[in-house]
Amino acid sequence: MTYLAKIGELTLKGSNLQEFENLLKHNTATYLEGLNCKIALRAGRLYIDCDDEAAEKVEFTLNHLIGITGWAKASVCEKTIEDISRAVFELAKIEAEKGCKTFKIDARRSDKGFPLNSYQICCEAAGDVESIMKVDVHHPDTIIYVEVRERVFVYVDSNTGCRGLPVGSSGKGLLLLSGGLDSPVAGYRMLRRGMKVECCYFHSYPYTSEEAKQKVVTLAQKLAYYGIKMYLNIIPFTDVQMEIKKKAPEAWSTLMLRVCMMKVANRLAGRCNAKCIITGESVGQVASQTIENMTVTEHFAEYPLLRPLCGMDKEEIIKDSYFIDTYETSILPYEDCCVLFSPRHPVLRGTCEEAEEIYKNLEVDELIEKSFRDREIVKLTANDQAVWKTSANNKNEDQ
Repeated sequence: MTYLAKIGELTLKGSNLQEFENLLKHNTATYLEGLNCKIALRAGRLYIDCDDEAAEKVEFTLNHLIGITGWAKASVCEKTIEDISRAVFELAKIEAEKGCKTFKIDARRSDKGFPLNSYQICCEAAGDVESIMKVDVHHPDTIIYVEVRERVFVYVDSNTGCRGLPVGSSGKGLLLLSGGLDSPVAGYRMLRRGMKVECCYFHSYPYTSEEAKQKVVTLAQKLAYYGIKMYLNIIPFTDVQMEIKKKAPEAWSTLMLRVCMMKVANRLAGRCNAKCIITGESVGQVASQTIENMTVTEHFAEYPLLRPLCGMDKEEIIKDSYFIDTYETSILPYEDCCVLFSPRHPVLRGTCEEAEEIYKNLEVDELIEKSFRDREIVKLTANDQAVWKTSANNKNEDQ
């Protein structure tokens, strides 16, 4: 059984193209570790040969592998027009059974030693198919692809891939992951830019429940399907949050919470060798995400602060959350620590000077350090393996 995936953005690379291709192959092999699969990458195509038992895992891999634009299960036949026509007709029958009434053949001849050119292949292979479907070269119900390479591949390109750069090609970022819709999508978008992602979640037990924590673990697991391997750091934040409630002006409580989160994120980013901090903020979405308040948050960041959703509206974010299968988990009714202590009338246009003075009066540096030390770490993989460990004194294995 052979699967074929089309490579997208990688083909635009220059002298370092092979580095990206090798990483894509490595990521594919990591997904399929322990299975009897052959992986090859040639001329903009990724090929996976496997037996029937591995097919389900291969398809899972191709649905989550970042760096491809689409994939298909391909029929492989001999380099004769008779075998090509036979393979095209068999595939056309399957498409007709699905309700397709019109078709088009798209042929590519990379092997210039083959006696027919691309147009001639299309004409010859279409002959028998016209007995069950009509030709429509402009708006066909289905397109049957024929690629004459070292072997001949015949397929229908019906599966969408995850466009972008292979995970691991752009360093590492630390994602502030909540239980909402936005932050998982932000993490996914940075994974698509080739970034490894480590996650950080702030938990305020008993004000946030164990169900809320498990919800975030589930979201991190869904991101790990795309990131291959991921760590989730669970930060106990109750004491810090109670100090904010006690000492900060009520209107500033949410913004001060974000400032304290950024203080922890700075420590964690340094510990896990992240080069940036990622948030799910979108301009104007809530009171803490006005330009002025986002400036305050960034003022306390010691690393570049990336906001991949900055220009997106909620409908666009929801669409992405459906695609990565986080929507149903994100809308579960377990509130995070940001929601529980939200002021009725939050400050909309804070300044860095005011924020510095209020933070100084909180006197929470020791509590922040303690919450960092007492964190839990969950290791998640694309194979649904979750390993819990309290590891304040030990670095994560790949840090």
